[in-house]
Amino acid sequence: MVFFDTNSWMIHRELNQEIEVLEQRKQQFQKDIQADADFVDTMKDTFEMERYARSHYYLKKDNETIFLIEETDSSQTNQ
Repeated sequence: MVFFDTNSWMIHRELNQEIEVLEQRKQQFQKDIQADADFVDTMKDTFEMERYARSHYYLKKDNETIFLIEETDSSQTNQ
């Protein structure tokens, strides 16, 4: 004997699938939070902050000159 009502197996199945997806997202967000916390801890060191600023934002000291060298793939040809 089978009863179909508001608490049917189909609804429970859909809700369980949604719970699994939400738990996976929660785990990913927790990993992202941990990575950001590690980054913040790293940036507390002034030398690491300077290294990051130089490599990502091309910041320099007053008496320095920065030359950017772009490497191109020699196997690609412009037609």
